[in-house]
Amino acid sequence: MFKLLSPKKILFCFALSVCTLIAKAQFGGNPPAINWRQINTPAARIIFPNGLDSVGLRVASIIAQMNGAVKPTIGNKQRQVNILLQNQTIISNGFVMLAPFKSEFYLTPDQNSFELGSLSWNEQLAIHEFRHVQQYNNFNVGLSRFLHILFGESGQALGNEIAIPDWFFEGDAVFNETHVSEQGRGRLPYFFNGFHGLWDAGKDYSWMKLRNGSYKDYVPDWYPLGYMMNAYGREKYGPMFWRNVTHDAAAYKSLFYPFEHGVQKYSGVSYTRFRNDALGYFKQQIATPVDKVVGPKYKKSQHFIADIEYPAVVNDSTVIYVKSSYKKIPAFVIRTGNREKQIAVKDLSLDRYFNYHNGKIVYASYRPDLRWGYRNYNELKVIDVVTGEQKRITSRSKYFSPAFSDDGKSIVAVQVDPSGQSKLLILDTETGKLMNEIHSKTGIFYTYPKFFGTDKIIAAVRNTKGKMTIASVDIKTGSMENLLAYNIAPVGFTAVQKDTIYFTATTGVNDRLYALSVTDKKLYRLQSDTLQYGIGNYEPSVAGNKLAWVSFSAYGYQLHQADKQSLQRQPVDVPSPGSLSEYKITALKKDSAANLLAAVETQPFKVSKYNKLHNLFNFHSILPDFEDPNYTLSLAGQNVLNTFQSALSGTYNRNEGYKQIGYNAVYGAWFPYVSAGADYTFDRKGYYRGQSIYWNEAQIHAGASVPFNFSSGQHSTYLSIGSSAYYNTVNFQSAYRSLFKDQNFVYLSNSISFSNSMQQAVQQIYPHLAQAVTLNFKKGVINADNFQFLATGNFYFPGLVNSHSFVVALAHQQRSENTVIDFSNDFPFSRGYTVYNLYKMDKVGVNYHFPIAYPDAGFANLIYILRMRGNLFFDYTKGKDFYTNGSVFKGDFRSTGMEVFFDTQWFNQAPITFGIRYTHLLDQDLGSHGSNRIELVVPLTIF
Repeated sequence: MFKLLSPKKILFCFALSVCTLIAKAQFGGNPPAINWRQINTPAARIIFPNGLDSVGLRVASIIAQMNGAVKPTIGNKQRQVNILLQNQTIISNGFVMLAPFKSEFYLTPDQNSFELGSLSWNEQLAIHEFRHVQQYNNFNVGLSRFLHILFGESGQALGNEIAIPDWFFEGDAVFNETHVSEQGRGRLPYFFNGFHGLWDAGKDYSWMKLRNGSYKDYVPDWYPLGYMMNAYGREKYGPMFWRNVTHDAAAYKSLFYPFEHGVQKYSGVSYTRFRNDALGYFKQQIATPVDKVVGPKYKKSQHFIADIEYPAVVNDSTVIYVKSSYKKIPAFVIRTGNREKQIAVKDLSLDRYFNYHNGKIVYASYRPDLRWGYRNYNELKVIDVVTGEQKRITSRSKYFSPAFSDDGKSIVAVQVDPSGQSKLLILDTETGKLMNEIHSKTGIFYTYPKFFGTDKIIAAVRNTKGKMTIASVDIKTGSMENLLAYNIAPVGFTAVQKDTIYFTATTGVNDRLYALSVTDKKLYRLQSDTLQYGIGNYEPSVAGNKLAWVSFSAYGYQLHQADKQSLQRQPVDVPSPGSLSEYKITALKKDSAANLLAAVETQPFKVSKYNKLHNLFNFHSILPDFEDPNYTLSLAGQNVLNTFQSALSGTYNRNEGYKQIGYNAVYGAWFPYVSAGADYTFDRKGYYRGQSIYWNEAQIHAGASVPFNFSSGQHSTYLSIGSSAYYNTVNFQSAYRSLFKDQNFVYLSNSISFSNSMQQAVQQIYPHLAQAVTLNFKKGVINADNFQFLATGNFYFPGLVNSHSFVVALAHQQRSENTVIDFSNDFPFSRGYTVYNLYKMDKVGVNYHFPIAYPDAGFANLIYILRMRGNLFFDYTKGKDFYTNGSVFKGDFRSTGMEVFFDTQWFNQAPITFGIRYTHLLDQDLGSHGSNRIELVVPLTIF
């Protein structure tokens, strides 16, 4: 998968569950009005909205040529993959998945060229994501293939995930994008900043900590780790090294630690030695000499502190920035001297960018579409710094990197169309009304625009070859003047004061700060110890005599300020300051695939209509789901457009002992989801006046539901309303037919689900404020008058400490009196008790969740414990029912106890939470004896 989110964007993932959005397809996420086209080649079927033919042809041409050129380094197996080009979303990303086997490209480029690069975005997605396709095609061997045969595509996915680490998948794909292009993240210092920060801070984390991360310390993700390991392996042991290692690992030629054994077999050194050598190879080129490290001197035991980003100089003593930490969500902060004051919490956003002018802040706030998951927006918000009041000035817009004019009356922002073309828009600050629109030349993409006087815009721009420059754009005519020569090294983070432009440019193994005088076209590199030896110089801001910027560190992005006069200006006499480094990886240029992208010619492939019903069922996996008391095996299907999902299933229920077979499907291409299905159940059991009753049951159902996404601002809010009609036939087994007649009846199941949560910091177990409420009413309407109403709600509040959570759980259920056949019981009964299905039940539960420790420790590369957390709870269920003689039963079911949960990573990459629960019963359990219970709480779904 392509990497959108850097560590500083993790909070956005937590709040919006965007990690899920990025890693999985959005079910029913595109409006039905989109007409799809396709290009069919042996390697890939490219599927795209009508009007994106040129993008589809370019992607198909790159894949066709790359497939032959780089295939030998991973294997020669080929299976056609479906690649879906998504142009409705503002997210910059892509992924490949095995179950079902498909890929998706999210086509909107990112503004930050230092993080993901400046290559044409669809091209970079093609050279990165298709490498994942080649990986999966060639890892279908040995035991992984056996699992594929046994369980389908999910079986291979499980086998591959256990055998081959995620760092290899992504590191190999990043190496490929770097190898076949002129740029790639393997040449960008921003990509290595995480490890640069650890090495400069003298932090020598264990391999398991580097692999699994931490809730208390900054740890780079597996992308740069994977690239360094891959690049070193290719450099040291040749182009076939990883092909041999991964083939053996996926085949499980060594049943235990297959990847480690493969590395040792083909390198001749131990896996530990190989890791240390690989990291040491890059450390020699990246780490700052110990006596040159700048910034605050912390103890090695100091944990992550906070990120300070996009400083805006107000005056010589005051600066505004966005501050976020693992304990607190992002907020705008104003600092005068050493005193900080929070202005306002920042809305959910794709980045931390904002612009300041004369007491006002403007930034882009993320907002999803009400219904369609692939459609989302960036709406502009303006904040008054004095009052903290926020006003939305645009709606359903797709704007990026807004900035005020010198008089504060207008705003310039980048707009990216579904076609991928970027524009500069001039908007009224008060109303958001469009005042002017500046179209870009073909293939030009604008980033970080700023006003330059009253008639020009300064922006960092990219061309179709991925080269960048700083340009001046005339507001009236749209004509563009390049102020630097185009260069493959990224430039960006522009700031303007009078006739001088400040910006960052990639220069070798670091990102440096430059100043460009527009009047005389003189270019200077800014110099000081902090600028020279800081890890990157990013996000400059200038006002009066002050210049502010940030650099990276293991403790968070650090703010730096200096008087402009104190900075040395080193003249630069080249037409462009940027340069790239290959970090002494000569393998990047050793074969015919090196910089292959530059030689790819767009081919005239046939473009045809793509039928939305193509391969509608697409059964791809057999999925076991063991969630006590139900044990299910299902054959799952999903089409490429992700508008139809279905499953054939068989279930055994341990509580009642019944067996069930069925088929269920849902179609999500219309505004409502439409669902239907049929089930047959053998040996269902119920109780009637103290006697067990058995019957068989057949059921068909159909219904509709509408999922709404009301998320905006600081909250993620969802509402789903649905109704289904069920037709049931009940056939009592022969022993009970003298007591009961067979029945045919129809009932309705109506449901409402609502959830709302504010943003959540990394160390917060739950959001400080959140609500989740579900209402379900089932009612017989033909040949039955039985009913069941269930209401559940969980309400989350802050605890005594920032990372603590106080959770109140409420539930109410009432059903028909003295009925033989009841609806399924989903009431959350008091913990520790035997679960009863009484006529009426009410419950209140109180939970207090808190972290106990952050061990950051594991063993044998099997299990790693990131966090231990506890929960003190009290449950009280009050129940009512009737005895066989008609008298009323009333019972209290109170329990209290403690749960200890372990948030872990297994095999250095699979997150699993399990726990131990001790429960003390304060009332008698009618189903068993004893007042103390100890239970193991484990997840059992492995696919």
